[in-house]
Amino acid sequence: MKKVDHLGIAVRDLATAIPLYRDVLGLPLERVEEIPAAGVRAAFFAAGGVHLELLEPTDPEGPIARFLARRGEGIHHVAFAVEDIREAMARARAAGLELLSDEPRPGAGGALVVFVHPRSTRGVLVEFVQRPRDPAHPPDPWAREVEPEV
Repeated sequence: MKKVDHLGIAVRDLATAIPLYRDVLGLPLERVEEIPAAGVRAAFFAAGGVHLELLEPTDPEGPIARFLARRGEGIHHVAFAVEDIREAMARARAAGLELLSDEPRPGAGGALVVFVHPRSTRGVLVEFVQRPRDPAHPPDPWAREVEPEV
């Protein structure tokens, strides 16, 4: 693991959640991005060396919608930056951790992501994030940036 990449926070509505983080807490809103493969719209805030990712469900049957129905708004996951996601997956499996998918999935900003089941990590949903190595890497075809609607 390189570092904590971001904290994912499930919210019901970005339009009402963004002002708290931007206007009250004073965090710069970097972008809002729709991630159809994950069934979410995400707003990203810079918070020191870590980012906050607000996640609004766009799929009523998706994981964020299910999380909100069960637990309400709040911290959803902790994401760690990794150099090589497949290596991180192999290390996790070798340690007996349960991954939620067999293959990495497309994430925001062209990243590859995989989640570790919370029962393997003391109740915390952990995400591994491999950012594109090449700054010229084309954007994730599953994601598209959208203008904030606030």
